[in-house]
Amino acid sequence: MSKRFKDPPPQPEINRRDFLIRSAKAGITLGAAAAIGYFLYDPAGPGVPVEKSSVALPDFSVPEAGKKIAIATGDDRIKTVNAALKALGGIECFVKKGDRVLIKVNASFATPPSLGANTNPELLAEVARLCSRAGAAAVAVTDNSINNPESCFALSGIADAAKSTGADLIVPKESLFTNITVPGSNFIRNWPVLFGAFHGVTKLIGIAPVKDHRRSGATMSMKNWYGFIGGRRNIFHQDIHTFIKDLALMIRPTLVILDGTFAMISNGPTGGSVSDLKQTNTMIVSTDQVAADAAGAALLGKTPADLPFIAKAEQAGAGTADFEALSPFRVSTG
Repeated sequence: MSKRFKDPPPQPEINRRDFLIRSAKAGITLGAAAAIGYFLYDPAGPGVPVEKSSVALPDFSVPEAGKKIAIATGDDRIKTVNAALKALGGIECFVKKGDRVLIKVNASFATPPSLGANTNPELLAEVARLCSRAGAAAVAVTDNSINNPESCFALSGIADAAKSTGADLIVPKESLFTNITVPGSNFIRNWPVLFGAFHGVTKLIGIAPVKDHRRSGATMSMKNWYGFIGGRRNIFHQDIHTFIKDLALMIRPTLVILDGTFAMISNGPTGGSVSDLKQTNTMIVSTDQVAADAAGAALLGKTPADLPFIAKAEQAGAGTADFEALSPFRVSTG
């Protein structure tokens, strides 16, 4: 017989009294463990520890710029984004000399620009150039893609667009994620966020396409921040409208740019065919992400009331759903 494995020594018989005593002790131990578990976890959340992190994302908005929205029409993205920005006073009102700008794109899928599932690379390149011309010390681009990030950045054209303008491309990795808690959030409590991408950043611009979404009804400016979330984020689809509200509370951007040159009106958010797209020739630029999404809803044949996350975000104080109250600048590029 092997020396490593021996027959166990004989065990004394346990009488009924000893059995009851041991069972009671085990019950006390289990009860204590359950109590500790209760105090360590927030019963209102999806198994998220109550412990709050000491880090938080800064406010990237420009208060002196106020709440503004510009809606430019035309079939050329370069012309419409410039026209919309000019209507708001120019990029110089938002990006100053020495600023370090982070551009959050939608690069969720490893598909070409023609399918409209990601941020258009030509639009990204133009915005990055405008930031540099305004005096930005650095421009970076990022997203935590659903598919492999390197493949998504490459096939979408975003990697080449960033490179052509001298912008840094931040590929998400584990070391860049930090657990944060967003005040007033239902779900983002001690949850991993791509916090490392914000190191030194002074201005934040979101560029998102207008797309149908089978769960939320639409994915636009606010849902674009989903790409800052790490972990098992698919669990948030169970209450997607509340989660999009949480994203709007987490991120206070400098600007959002909503590209409705083509809108993905079916099979979103992935699409897969040009037949899923409709040419809607609209570019929306705003300092108010809620207003931008409310205006963008019409490009999908919807109203803000059809998208509950808009009202939730407004009620939480993230912006206004009544974009007309902001007296939109409407411009046409012909």
